[in-house]
Amino acid sequence: MTRAETKERNRRALLDAAFQVVSRDGYRAKLEEIAERAELTTGAIYSLFGSKSGLVVALVTDYLRPHYEEVEQAIPAEMDLLEAVDAFARHYRRSCDAPDALSALSLQITLLDMTLHDPELGSRLAASVRTQESHLIALFTGRSHNGRVVTSHQAQRLVTALRALFVGLTQGVLLGLAHGADEQYFADAARALASDTALVDRDADGS
Repeated sequence: MTRAETKERNRRALLDAAFQVVSRDGYRAKLEEIAERAELTTGAIYSLFGSKSGLVVALVTDYLRPHYEEVEQAIPAEMDLLEAVDAFARHYRRSCDAPDALSALSLQITLLDMTLHDPELGSRLAASVRTQESHLIALFTGRSHNGRVVTSHQAQRLVTALRALFVGLTQGVLLGLAHGADEQYFADAARALASDTALVDRDADGS
């Protein structure tokens, strides 16, 4: 195994261990336990990620990247805006039925708690999420809607609203608080947001 392969193997082992420990313990997560689960030392964590915050940010990026890649594959370029939003909503709803859905929810809630205790970490996590969301903004930009083309600013406003909608609905589904919120419900709610001219037809200057 080459040095680069060993580094990537260790990185993967630490991220997998961190997912388990951080999801359970949040800001109380111990680097020693993460390293032990990965069969490595805390020195490896500092070498690969620089700090506990660096490890958590890398964990979020690692968690989000495949999600956004799957979204891009689920939304063909030829779809108009409402069709794309519909496909996005249905894909998001299906993630509620994934085997790791509850673990993912636990991680989300834990990360919110961690940011309350560590504002600097919160800023770094927000920057990581914005970077990933830029792919979604690009995905919706340029699609046709009501005879017009969606601008980047309009796509950004829409992505912000859709993220809030889907996060809330997903939590409701997993916690048993959103009975009947199936794929069609997700799609209908998302289409309603995308059809609102306040989200997609207003230019950056507010006109």
